[in-house]
Amino acid sequence: MSDPALGLLMLALIVVVILLGFPTAFTLMGLGTAFGFIAFYDPSQSWVHNKIFDLMVQRAYGAMTNDVLISIPLFVLMGYVMERGALVDKMFYSFQLAFRRVPASLAVASLIVCTFWGIASGLVGAVVVLMGVISFNPMLKAGYDTRLAAGVITAGGTLGILIPPSVMIIVYAAVAGQSVVKLYASAMFPGFFLAFLYLLYIIGWALINPKIAPRLPESKTRISVEPWLARLQQLYSRKMLFALLAAVAAPAKALGISSNGAHVSYSMLVKNLLAAMVPLAMTVLTLWGIWWYVVIHQQPDAAPAPPVAMEVQPADEPAAKSGSADEMPQALGSDQTPEAAKPAGTESESLQEMGNAELRAKNSTPAEAGPAPQFYTYYWITVAVCALVLSYYYWSMGGELFQLLKLLISSTLPLGLLTFLVLAVILFGITTATESAAVGAAGAFILAIHARTLNWKKVKEAVFLTAKTTAMVCWLFVGSAIFSAVFAILGGQALVEQWVLSLNMTPLQFMLLSQAIIFILGWPLEWTEIIVIFVPIFLPMLKHFNIDPILWGTLVFVNLQAAFLSPPVAMSAFYLKGVSPPHVTINQIFAGMMPYMLIVILCMIFMYLWPGMTLWLPNYLYGAG
Repeated sequence: MSDPALGLLMLALIVVVILLGFPTAFTLMGLGTAFGFIAFYDPSQSWVHNKIFDLMVQRAYGAMTNDVLISIPLFVLMGYVMERGALVDKMFYSFQLAFRRVPASLAVASLIVCTFWGIASGLVGAVVVLMGVISFNPMLKAGYDTRLAAGVITAGGTLGILIPPSVMIIVYAAVAGQSVVKLYASAMFPGFFLAFLYLLYIIGWALINPKIAPRLPESKTRISVEPWLARLQQLYSRKMLFALLAAVAAPAKALGISSNGAHVSYSMLVKNLLAAMVPLAMTVLTLWGIWWYVVIHQQPDAAPAPPVAMEVQPADEPAAKSGSADEMPQALGSDQTPEAAKPAGTESESLQEMGNAELRAKNSTPAEAGPAPQFYTYYWITVAVCALVLSYYYWSMGGELFQLLKLLISSTLPLGLLTFLVLAVILFGITTATESAAVGAAGAFILAIHARTLNWKKVKEAVFLTAKTTAMVCWLFVGSAIFSAVFAILGGQALVEQWVLSLNMTPLQFMLLSQAIIFILGWPLEWTEIIVIFVPIFLPMLKHFNIDPILWGTLVFVNLQAAFLSPPVAMSAFYLKGVSPPHVTINQIFAGMMPYMLIVILCMIFMYLWPGMTLWLPNYLYGAG
């Protein structure tokens, strides 16, 4: 048997052995070592001197020194601490009340909490199990269709592996040699767009067939107002904001109100007034942050550097490809930038070198010439819309709405701020992915301790589960490195490339073929096997078809959502089955998940037709290339 045929046999065997239930990581190492021994066999030397053993050491050491993988245990620890700290129960109740007048309100609340919690934790199993315990039984008791209840939890729970911070994105970055932060930015909009498509499907199904999601009785959607707040409205105004403002300005009557046997204090009035102003504060800070980053922050960058670089930059010089040497430190989580390897030349070449260095230091920001005129139009339209919405909100805010606002703030604001902080410091280049993961893990401990839901036993459980998950991912990476190296040495990679190139496909046809293969592989395999075994086969061919690896990788991330939703190895279904009532069958859960696979395909079509959904944010933050 020829070497390329051995490579294809090795590829076929790995699928069969994994389906038989053997551990993926050690199966990869075992098959890679066995076939590598054959590939390197030399009858004139002792078997001890076979080069496969040197390859094993080199690949294991390469995985150990890969800085990208350091962020995995920290992000996983952040997720497990949040999950063990039980920080999500109150959040589901608050969103249930917030969307009480929306069709299928319990399902909508479950999807939003799954999305929010998945972003914070990044753990599919933890999100599905936790939401299965919290929201599955309430939906069934409310008369919801089992398929609707099961589908929204299993599909919503998988979003955590797509929307950053995500372990899957980190593993792909390590395999493909791409920048983690660029991949995070590219997956942001598609992840939320997929969640939006899920939301449209749920509400649309409930509108077409209201029997699948009966409305909750009034007793379960009523928000009780604290007695002292009701009394405050009677003394001052029915409008809650005006009542609080008047009470803080003239507190004489308010301080006479009793609350649970104690009198209302002035600090209590101020705290509630500040809580009422949270929507206004968040809107103002968001709008100011956009203005600062796009207009003010870019001004110093616009003056000296671009003219120098533009004067000496040759017109026909090709743009730097993604994943080049300039970007590798960012992809590896390093803060160091490699020095230019060009010899000293003329003054023009020196100026060019200086200009390129400055551009690299500034991430090649495309806003060097200032924001486009359309930005100002859209920005001030957004400001006007926000002002109208906030005005109506504060004018109509009564006691129930204010009580709901306090509940939402207490249940989501701390976790939301932590998640936003972790993502922001990564995307804006303030910290590396590893440093932000450390911030997230520390923040998760602080939130859980503050909520008084974390004890020593739960900390040990979180650390043990983190070590278990991290060991799985890292050994999987070592095994895949050995397997892929032997596969390439045997000529399997070259054989696959020759076969693909012989088909004379267009880039669109290659994109469809590669994504279809990954979609089919998602039925019997998990995302880990697909990323570390099959994705490296396609990566070398992207350059030939002139396909952006960032765009292609993000399509893979969305595609792999189906790996959690497609039987027979649909892990989300088995996670939910483990916490569901006995009368719920696995076939009912599968039936509920199937429509979401079609939504995943629809999202991928949108992404291909509108690549700006994927590439706009990384190109804007870090420049094209």
